[in-house]
Amino acid sequence: MFHILLLRLTAPMQSWGVMSRFSRRDTGKEPSKSGVIGLLCAALGISRDEANTENPLFAELLQLKMGVLALREGVLQSDYHTAQNIIKADGKLPPKGDTKLSTRFYLADADFVVALEGENRETLEKIQAALTNPKWQLFLGRKAFAPAAPVRFREGVITTEKSLEDFLRSRELKEILDKYDDEFGAKRFDIARQTRLIIESDAGSETRQDVPLSFSARRFTNRRVKTEFVELDNGGETNGNLSDENDA
Repeated sequence: MFHILLLRLTAPMQSWGVMSRFSRRDTGKEPSKSGVIGLLCAALGISRDEANTENPLFAELLQLKMGVLALREGVLQSDYHTAQNIIKADGKLPPKGDTKLSTRFYLADADFVVALEGENRETLEKIQAALTNPKWQLFLGRKAFAPAAPVRFREGVITTEKSLEDFLRSRELKEILDKYDDEFGAKRFDIARQTRLIIESDAGSETRQDVPLSFSARRFTNRRVKTEFVELDNGGETNGNLSDENDA
């Protein structure tokens, strides 16, 4: 049996940086694992200083297998930022009139389902309870990007014979999404098209360095993922592995 917890990440703006450096802040095309774990830490009340592998609960979060369905891909947008009086690393203020420029990218009108699979049902239940009554504000990549609808599903932890990958292709998930949209008035996704599925897999052809070992020290490690297209309205039949096709 598999234990699965679903999250809905939908908002006018969200950003999931994986290669941001200095004045250029990027976003991935879907939620990163570090971004999702950061959101869970906010809900659970795990501070940045506590978010490291020496914390047993944080270490359990790292072991969760993650899959993402892109219900709406969103549109890549960017903001041009200017800021003054930014304190330097040595604690001193810059000269008067000194202006810092930055370009920040985000996804507009994107909608994702994130599924987490874990061996310990109690850990997933603890996460569900925290998402219902979070310790700190939940946001999608940046503090200004608040969710447009509840992150948690009423179904809570789902125990199923389906693996994470099979569940994310299933008619059962389609029915759960329909209930969510009816209850919270979420903008329905178009099931007539194929939906991109990104899932962790040892056989995946893409490597991503977005598994946080420590947020305060900014240390990350790798995971492997694969990308496929599925159709939820026909039982989730896949139409090939996108990553593998690109590598061929």
